[in-house]
Amino acid sequence: MVFSSLIFLIIFLPITLLLYYVLPEKARNFWLLVVSLIFYSWGEPVYILLMVFSILLNYISGLWLDRTEETGKRKRILVTAVVINIGLLFVFKYADFTIGSYNLIFGKHVKLLELALPIGISFYTFQAMSYVIDVYRKVVKGNKNLINFATYITMFPQLIAGPIVRYKTVEKELRERKCTFDDFYQGVLRFTIGLGKKVLIANNVALVFREISGTAPELLSTSMAWLAVLAFTLQIYFDFSGYSDMAIGMGRMLGFHFLENFDYPYESKSITEFWRRWHISLSTWFREYVYYPLGGNRKGMKRQIFNLFLVWFLTGLWHGASWNFVLWGVYYAVILILEKVLLGKLLQKVPSILSRIYTIGAFMFGWAIFAMDDLLYRKAFFEAMFFHAKQDLTDKHTAYLLLSYGILMVSAIVGATSLPKKVVKHLLKHHKVIRSILELIFVTIVMALSIAYIVSDTYNPFLYFRF
Repeated sequence: MVFSSLIFLIIFLPITLLLYYVLPEKARNFWLLVVSLIFYSWGEPVYILLMVFSILLNYISGLWLDRTEETGKRKRILVTAVVINIGLLFVFKYADFTIGSYNLIFGKHVKLLELALPIGISFYTFQAMSYVIDVYRKVVKGNKNLINFATYITMFPQLIAGPIVRYKTVEKELRERKCTFDDFYQGVLRFTIGLGKKVLIANNVALVFREISGTAPELLSTSMAWLAVLAFTLQIYFDFSGYSDMAIGMGRMLGFHFLENFDYPYESKSITEFWRRWHISLSTWFREYVYYPLGGNRKGMKRQIFNLFLVWFLTGLWHGASWNFVLWGVYYAVILILEKVLLGKLLQKVPSILSRIYTIGAFMFGWAIFAMDDLLYRKAFFEAMFFHAKQDLTDKHTAYLLLSYGILMVSAIVGATSLPKKVVKHLLKHHKVIRSILELIFVTIVMALSIAYIVSDTYNPFLYFRF
């Protein structure tokens, strides 16, 4: 769907915006709803009905909760809504995983459902549940306007890969918002940065990972394995943060101010800090709606350890119906528990360079778990990473890939830090006119190159579309 969705955004976004600005303010949400449904049906026409059901379910649940004062009845409404939401997610995303695991463990042959995974179902389901839960908590009022609520659930900028937007952050802007020139300008700039991240950087470093991950296990060298992990580490950051930038930029053009989803996570000095900077909307969701309700850190260390483990088990499972995602979640649960109990204070005392090396090594190994869904290949890959006797330390193919992609990967490493932003800000802080001219040139060049790559490139979807 990446070709279709990106072409849709680049070709139809100007048309969408033109009509959006021309229409009266009261009609803009309806237009956004229509465009969002067209956008989703561009690649998933069958699952429009599923989305409509989700909208109606959570809309009615919100109104019902708003009109009900009895505590017991309100809890039943909430539980019913949450169970149905999770039930739909389970059927479409986890049913075959559950059946397959059952067959594997018990030697059975239960037939799989083989349902296609609706794109973005994890994102809009969590978004809808956050609304119902917040209405139950009386953090927000139930939205009586079906068009406005449906617009919130289906808003095309962040519909299929986030960020997960909580209703309370856009409640006022759903009712009334102003579209200023500055918002439009900053939105275009942010959208272009995200598009460049995805098309020019993520898609190209992905070629390195794809080529190495297709190498026979016996031919893997240590340097080749680590180069693949580095490539995937860069790919997933520029891919996902690129989509988030595009979503935030498009939202800004429409008058919405979505919260940030990334804050230079690869600069972190601990894994705890890393998860405060990576996919912020998901971490916030699990903290607000799972970790805190379970008691957080308020019920003693043993309960806190259990809560952390459960949250990260679920976080791994949220990413996909596969054991590598579950293992990835458990891996982070163990590290975060160790940091909470033992390593946290130590990391604050050691030199900054050591804490950064530890953190980089930890999340790169985490991405290796995340990326490898074949158990046997993962075993061979990890053996290659850690100097197994059967594998060479280096090889000619690694040298070839470094010569071919070295400049791109070094540029990507630098681009994943806050250094470029700081340098630009420092050099141009007193030259607003020059900065504006350079930004215009940047937008023109990146947009032109990105369109050229999209037209000539093969199918290469956003990694988080499958979640």
